[in-house]
Amino acid sequence: MLQKLSINNYALIDNLEISFDGGLNILTGETGAGKSIILGALSLILGQRAESRYFFNQQKKCVIEGTFKIGAFHLKHFFEDNDLDYEAETVLRREISADGKSRAFVNDTPVNLNSLKALGEKLIDIHSQHATLEINDPEFQLLVVDAVAKHDDLLSDYRTKFRAYKKSTSKLQQLIEESDKAKADLDYYQFQFDELEKAAIVADEQELLEQELYSLNNAGEIKRNLLGAFYLMEDGEASAVIQLREAGHQLLALEKFNPLIAELHQRLNSAVIELKDIAAEIETIEQRTHTDEARAEEVNTRLSLIYNLQKKHRVDTNAELLQLQDELSDKIQQAVFGDEAIEKLKAQLGVDRKELEELAAQLSVNRKKVIPSIENQVLKTLSEMGMNNSNLKIELSTPAGHNSPLGGLGADGLDVVRFLFTANKGHALSEMSKVASGGELSRLMLSIKSLIAQNTALPTIIFDEIDTGVSGEVANQVGQIMEKLADNLQVITITHLPQIASKGQSHYFVYKDDGAATTYTRIKQLNKEERILEIAKMLSGDKPGESALQNARELLSQAP
Repeated sequence: MLQKLSINNYALIDNLEISFDGGLNILTGETGAGKSIILGALSLILGQRAESRYFFNQQKKCVIEGTFKIGAFHLKHFFEDNDLDYEAETVLRREISADGKSRAFVNDTPVNLNSLKALGEKLIDIHSQHATLEINDPEFQLLVVDAVAKHDDLLSDYRTKFRAYKKSTSKLQQLIEESDKAKADLDYYQFQFDELEKAAIVADEQELLEQELYSLNNAGEIKRNLLGAFYLMEDGEASAVIQLREAGHQLLALEKFNPLIAELHQRLNSAVIELKDIAAEIETIEQRTHTDEARAEEVNTRLSLIYNLQKKHRVDTNAELLQLQDELSDKIQQAVFGDEAIEKLKAQLGVDRKELEELAAQLSVNRKKVIPSIENQVLKTLSEMGMNNSNLKIELSTPAGHNSPLGGLGADGLDVVRFLFTANKGHALSEMSKVASGGELSRLMLSIKSLIAQNTALPTIIFDEIDTGVSGEVANQVGQIMEKLADNLQVITITHLPQIASKGQSHYFVYKDDGAATTYTRIKQLNKEERILEIAKMLSGDKPGESALQNARELLSQAP
């Protein structure tokens, strides 16, 4: 439901704000007053393109903002799919700068124009006497049948299972392609895997081997320096250990003179012990260090193998080689055992398809049951609006498609719906756009919308002068149908007919304000007395007499 519309700097509108009610909202005003301008501004937040030449002030940006109450429309999945914050009261905003650049927002989150349009179509349905696209859309026609069939739970269950089935079908196709490729490349994969397996790669082996080779290549220098260090620390005549021991003897002789010297003596003894341990480890390493050309050659050969494998497979580490080995193993397993997974998935798809076909069959049964009722109710409503010779035929068919990946199954089942119509006696049924005028299509759409609104939540519907070409009692019937339609959804209608204007719960008057140097489009909600006067003017002109005023009172008294 559209709660509020704010328009700034568009056409003849400098600043306008309208709050709408939930039922039937009427917009009236003289031709050229700006009613279509308001719809044009509204269309901007529904994703239509705009040009800056339509701005009221070419130096300022145009801002259109609409506040919608959307809790009844089950749109959370749309917000999730488009990464938007869902709010039960949602704001759509469009900003167009003077240079023509446009920005769109949903709840203050920037969106592209396509996303804004997709959401707008779910919230507002603008219908004029020339709008025939929706009524000829097979998806809309199927929606009509499903709404009357009232099998929302069944349809939701089918759609959920169909999405899963479609996903599994895609997975099957992917498995088949991967299996075929794996089989074609099996020898190549096996050769690469055998080469890596034979190499017996270890994750941290490369670093250890590189360190060992470095030590082997520098064994002479390492051994010389270790011997020198051991000689200076313990083995020489004036080694560090001998000198420290002598220092200890000197301190021992002084302990009796100062207790602090005894503590220093103990620390020196600890240092001697630590130094001897270090010297012992140096000696051990020195004795183990020796030149081993055979081992160096062996390590060098092993490293060359590792380097070549890394270069061949374009990796930098042994860990990556091991990962590649695991991937090759998986591909080999897929080539050898892939058919088992494919057959298993095919079997599951067979079960899933049977279940989907059963659900689709039940959907078809439900649809066939309600088609006569839809035809009768639509024709009855059309008759009330003066189209007594109309005929409507709804065809339900199941097109061929069992050779396709989904075997003819679609997002809504197996059915295709087609509405065939004629507005004249004796004329052949055909697609509605080919056999009905704009006014007739408008009344047909009104009758269809009034039918489905009784069964499901619809977006706000706006009728833009669809009453053209009707008058008298037919106009009154059109108004009553709009009135009934508004029991289930918000209706906004632009009209020149007093019979329809009198049915509204809220009445807005659009007019031009010529009082200043610039002409402005204004709008105001009429109170009861103002409505009487406005409807009287619609009946008899700018200066209505008492009879016109009384007639207006009678029309309004018939409204709820």
